Amino acid sequence: MKKKLVSALLCTSMAASLLVGCGGAASEGGVDPDAVDETEEVEAESAEAEVVTNTFGDPNGTHLEMWTFVELHGQHYGVMAEEWNKQHPDNTIEITCTTYPYGDMHTKLLTALEAGTGAPDICDVEVGQFPNVVEGLDQWLVPLNDYAKDYLDTMVTSRMETYQGEDGNYYGAPYHVGATVMYYNVAAMSEAMGLSQDEVIAKIDAVKTWDDYAKLGEEYLGTVNEEGKYWTSVDTGGVDWLWIAMAENGDDWTGGFDNPANVNIDSVKTMLTMQQDWLKSGLAEVSPDGHVDLEAGFQNIMDHNIVSFPKAMWYMSRFTNYMPDEKGNWYIAKCPVFKAGQKCSVGIGGTGTVVTQQSENKDLAAEFTCWAKMSEEGEQHIWDTLGFDVCNSALWNDDAFAHDDNNQYNQFFINYPYDVLSDIGMENIGKISVVSISPTINEYFCTTTLNQVLEDPDYSVDDALEEAQNAVDMEQ
Repeated sequence: MKKKLVSALLCTSMAASLLVGCGGAASEGGVDPDAVDETEEVEAESAEAEVVTNTFGDPNGTHLEMWTFVELHGQHYGVMAEEWNKQHPDNTIEITCTTYPYGDMHTKLLTALEAGTGAPDICDVEVGQFPNVVEGLDQWLVPLNDYAKDYLDTMVTSRMETYQGEDGNYYGAPYHVGATVMYYNVAAMSEAMGLSQDEVIAKIDAVKTWDDYAKLGEEYLGTVNEEGKYWTSVDTGGVDWLWIAMAENGDDWTGGFDNPANVNIDSVKTMLTMQQDWLKSGLAEVSPDGHVDLEAGFQNIMDHNIVSFPKAMWYMSRFTNYMPDEKGNWYIAKCPVFKAGQKCSVGIGGTGTVVTQQSENKDLAAEFTCWAKMSEEGEQHIWDTLGFDVCNSALWNDDAFAHDDNNQYNQFFINYPYDVLSDIGMENIGKISVVSISPTINEYFCTTTLNQVLEDPDYSVDDALEEAQNAVDMEQ
């Protein structure tokens, strides 16, 4: 493998904060993680300045080393190790989970993979960093297909494909779907519009297209007699809205593994033009500090300056962690589409867990990793503790799992989140590839293109996308 990958990783770790979905709230540059605070997670993730090491399980069992950049992820593996040992008394494990700062961990991992020594058995890899790590394919990583086979029929295909190599094998086990949904402040809408909660929800549920969405926004704003109030906000520091547009139209600006990147496409153009129209009409504002997933964005939501916006389901933890007083105000719904029949969601953000070829216990490490991330036991703990929308769709309609009223997220929102996910359906969750050109695309859009067209709604979208394409072409 080329040594230049290490330096590329350093650049990528900076750009990752701009990568869709992993923009982290409190994160140091906004690198998600998956958000634990998320979950996606939390500020902690890259903001962690110290190395934290914890060992779990049976001291007499097979020892495994695991690296992560989110301490809660490591704790998840600790809990699952204890459960594994209960179920496998003749094949127990002891796992040491080490949490490094985000950039340090990814650089350390890639250096170890290139050197052929020093890598852990198991390691978390943030989705923006995955293209670097998966370049080694089975020279560096263990294909997980055989170990995940008992779960693949019910795992969300698009999310598994996010951690796929050029050879078609799966090299990462996901924490969550990251399905994009719409969040609506029903309490604020009800107060302004003079309608009951049920009447507002009926209007939201009637929204099918982006035109419907804009019309409901106009109706809401027509009843608000206060300056500084908007229907939604648009981000200059994140490309989530554009991922939605691409997924709905079946586009992928990265070109995947086989084709050149093309950002000058109709789906992106249509979304940016629509957002410019919203800004001009007063339907939308530019998100304070450029993103709803930053402190100023949280405050804007708590001030009820906006009452609707799209974001991945992992954003639920942003509410519980940073906006607890909003409990009972918010309703989750499917995203509008441009045309009937289109996919209405896209998986955003994420962390895939890999098993390295350097492990002396590859089979056990891979079997444990897939079980801890895909089994009913693993998914239950991920949902209860991390607040992620789990990838094993078999649980979405399991009443004991999806409708558990002791779960903090079921308590926080007006409706059950998994009812929305089930309504979306696994087949309607799109995927935008994360490949080597992805950081370049995201960085250019978040530093240049989105500021051009959203800070100045009269700026030519055509010109902005042509400039972006030229910048991308120089890198590919």
